Amino acid sequence: MTDAAPRLAALAETLLGGPLPVRIRAWDGSEAGPPDGPVLVVRGRRALRRMLWKPGELGLARAWVAGDLTVDGDLFELLDRVAGLLWERDRQPAPAPAPSRLTALRTLLPRRASAAAGAAADTAALLRDADTRGAVRDLLTLARPLPAPPPPAEEAARRGGPMHTKGRDRQAVSHHYDVGNDFYELVLGPSMVYSCAYWAPGSTLEQAQHDKLDLVCRKLGLKAGDRLLDVGCGWGSMALHAARAYGARVTGITLSREQAVYARKKAADEGLADLVDIRIQDYRDVKDGPYDAISSVGMAEHVGATRYRDYARTLHALLGPGGRLLNHQIARPPEADESAYRVDEFIDAYVFPDGELSPVGTTVAELERAGFEVRDVEALREHYALTLRAWVARLERHWDEAAALTSAGRVRVWQLYMAASALGFERGRLGVNQVLAVRSAGRGDSGLPLRPRTWGAPPDTP
Repeated sequence: MTDAAPRLAALAETLLGGPLPVRIRAWDGSEAGPPDGPVLVVRGRRALRRMLWKPGELGLARAWVAGDLTVDGDLFELLDRVAGLLWERDRQPAPAPAPSRLTALRTLLPRRASAAAGAAADTAALLRDADTRGAVRDLLTLARPLPAPPPPAEEAARRGGPMHTKGRDRQAVSHHYDVGNDFYELVLGPSMVYSCAYWAPGSTLEQAQHDKLDLVCRKLGLKAGDRLLDVGCGWGSMALHAARAYGARVTGITLSREQAVYARKKAADEGLADLVDIRIQDYRDVKDGPYDAISSVGMAEHVGATRYRDYARTLHALLGPGGRLLNHQIARPPEADESAYRVDEFIDAYVFPDGELSPVGTTVAELERAGFEVRDVEALREHYALTLRAWVARLERHWDEAAALTSAGRVRVWQLYMAASALGFERGRLGVNQVLAVRSAGRGDSGLPLRPRTWGAPPDTP
C-alpha cells in the first residue's frame, strides 16, 4: 500500500490542530497536502521515531540533521509556511487541543510509562478523546517506535555543571567554531566576518561586511595609535581592518584555536603583526587595560544572563576615561515572564551550546548599571536577514565541498540554522543592535560630537 503520506497529513492536522501548509512525500512514494510549493520529504519511518521519542523542535531537528527529513524545493518558502505552526503559536491564540495533543505523545511511549501514570488532568482527559487516541495509534503504527534512534553525531555532547564557567564556555566555542576554517570560508566568503553585514543598495556581501567593520571603527572614533580590544575577534577581520585602515593597535581575543591560528597568519601575511596581537584568552582574564576602545561584535550572546553584569563591568574597567564600547548583539523580544525564557533546543544542541539572547532593553540597562553612558542604539534587523540569505546561498552553491570538509549533517545544520534565523529577523522574532556606550571622562565629558550619527568620514584607505 502507498498510503503513508495521506495518513501522515491527517495525523499532522489532528495533532497540530490546523490544516497542513505544505505537501508531504513519504518513503513509499505517496504524497498529500497542498499541490503547490515545496515538499517535505519523509524518507523513512525513522523520522517519525525521532519525533515520537523527542516530540517538538529537537525531534524535528534530529530528523533533519540525520537526513531523515529533506525538502524538495525552496527551504525558505517551506519554513515560512510552517512558521505559524512551529514558531508563532505563542504570539496568537492557538487551538486549545493542539499543544496538549503533542504533549500527550510523550506519555504513550514505553519509556515514559511512569510519566503517563502521573500525567496532568488535562492530558488524561485528552487521551479519552477518540480522535486523539486514533491519531496516536496510527502514528505509533506508522513509526514502529522501538528502539529510539541515537542522536546524530553532530549533536553537542551533554554538558554538566553550571553554565558559563570558563571551561564550559571553551567547550561551547570549540563545538561551534573548531569545525575547520576552510568550511567557514565557503560559507562566509573571503571577508571571514561572522556577524551582520551593513547593506546598501547594490552591495555585495564583501562590500557590506567591509562597510560594517568600518562603521564600527568610526563609531569608536578610532585613530592612529589607539588601543582597541576586540572581544570575540573571530578570524581577525575587525582587528585587521582597524589596524590597516585606522592605524590602531589591536588586541583580539578568542577561545577558538582555529580562529587564532587563522587570524595570526592573516596579520603576518598583511604585514600587520606589529599592530595586531591575537590571543587565545577569556575576556575575564584580560588585565592589560586601559584601552581606548572596545569592540564586541557577535560575542555577547554567549556571555549568559547570569554573567552579563560582570561582563559589562569587566569591559568598563578595561576602558580608560572617555573610552568607547561598541556592543553589536542579537536580541529577542521580551517575555511577559522573563523567568519563562528557555534556550532554543535546536541552537543549543547543534549550533552554539549555552547561547542566550536578551532583549535590547536588558542589554542597555546592564551596561548602564556597570557605569557606562549609553549614547546610541542602532537597529540592524533587516541587515542580518540579508546577510543570512547571502550565507545560505553560498552554502548551497558549495554544498558538496562543504560536506566533504565537515559532514553532510553539519551542512544541514547550518542550512536550517541560517535559513530559519533569516526568517526570524524578517518577521521580527529576532533583532540585532549596535549599542555605543562611553566611560565618561570626569565631569560628564563624553567626547562625542553634538550630532554623532555621521560618525565622521571613512578613511581614504579602502
